[in-house]
Amino acid sequence: MKKRSSKKKASTLKTKILSSSKKNKMSVRKKIKKTVGKKSEHSTQGKHAPKKRVLKPVLKPVKLKFPHKRSGEIKPSLAKYKDNPIITPSKDRHWESVQTFNPAALFDDGMVHILYRALGNDGISVIGYAQSKDGIKIDSRSEKPVYACPLGRQKFSGPSYDPGNYTSGGGYGGCEDPRITKIDDKVYMTYVSYDGWSAPRIALTSINIKDFLKQNWKWTKARIISPPGIVDKSGCLFPEKIKGKYVMLHRVFPDILVDFIDDLEFSDGNYLKGQHRIKVRNRRFWDSRKIGAGAPPIKTKYGWLLIYYGVDDKNASQYKIGAMLLDLDDPLKVLYRTDEPILEPDEWYENEGHKAGVAYPCGAVVVDEHLLIYYGGADTVVCVAGAVLDDFLKDLMGGKKPSLKRANVSLKDHVARKTIR
Repeated sequence: MKKRSSKKKASTLKTKILSSSKKNKMSVRKKIKKTVGKKSEHSTQGKHAPKKRVLKPVLKPVKLKFPHKRSGEIKPSLAKYKDNPIITPSKDRHWESVQTFNPAALFDDGMVHILYRALGNDGISVIGYAQSKDGIKIDSRSEKPVYACPLGRQKFSGPSYDPGNYTSGGGYGGCEDPRITKIDDKVYMTYVSYDGWSAPRIALTSINIKDFLKQNWKWTKARIISPPGIVDKSGCLFPEKIKGKYVMLHRVFPDILVDFIDDLEFSDGNYLKGQHRIKVRNRRFWDSRKIGAGAPPIKTKYGWLLIYYGVDDKNASQYKIGAMLLDLDDPLKVLYRTDEPILEPDEWYENEGHKAGVAYPCGAVVVDEHLLIYYGGADTVVCVAGAVLDDFLKDLMGGKKPSLKRANVSLKDHVARKTIR
């Protein structure tokens, strides 16, 4: 009975990833255009803005289970969810009326929990919450922010926030780009703390898992854990100690830095030191300009799976997604690394919004043996992409490109690895 139930879940997941309606997609598209306003529309009109394209008819999907890799196939079974984006700004809630993006994710107690960065007309970044039973369809969202960091003496007066005038996702300040990791009975959240005028720094807070699941948002007092005067972002924790040490990834341009830490107190002015680094590659590669950790690493039998973002020197405005496999006992050893991106910003929801050409991952979970990657599209919306985890890992280790297919594809074409353009 368990096997039959598991197959049924996999079937439901695949059907949801591949099923869509043109009507729903266009209505969401119109909604986002209204929400981001005229200024943000102009911000996508530059030389990197995509050309308009006509959506082609979607072939009727066949109701089959998520296909596994067959002999002779070059690419694993990955797909962007056809009803992306899954979270969009809400004009009914002022605190998330302009942008909802860069989502952290945790699978626990049979539910995918999503914490995402939200911006309203006040221009202050706060954290919103959503949950999903299957990791695809959003079942509920918080009415209010679940976390907001104090801005100290900073008080803003003047014109209302205009997302077209600010970089790094926009905003005057607040808490940006969360990542969450469960260790023992606590959920740790790292985020970028920005006061509006000095260098952005990494902050750390935590909450008991019982309070987290009950949505009693009793966060501990946040601690700034990166040194002053240095732009440090993309901090995330491994979900368990390695050789008795906590392991933290973070980014100081242009590389991923790795720190091994005795505890997570960061008392008496102790900060991350950037003890080790995973470097960008040369100009031949897609991640030659800068890289950063996306989701906290996922433990697999082959190694730590790290989903990361990268930018190249050819087009510094585009954020793409790649993958690495790190050694289980020594995460400084990169066993495998994608030579090409596994996801590129080629859909409308990755190009229409605050910043065109952005696919920025902050969360990844495994549900029913499927890898789900959560990312921000165009610094405006939340999106998800899925893969059969084992197929993805085997292709990564085999040196083949774990590549996402475009949204307009039937299951039959998906199995045959043909793309409709």
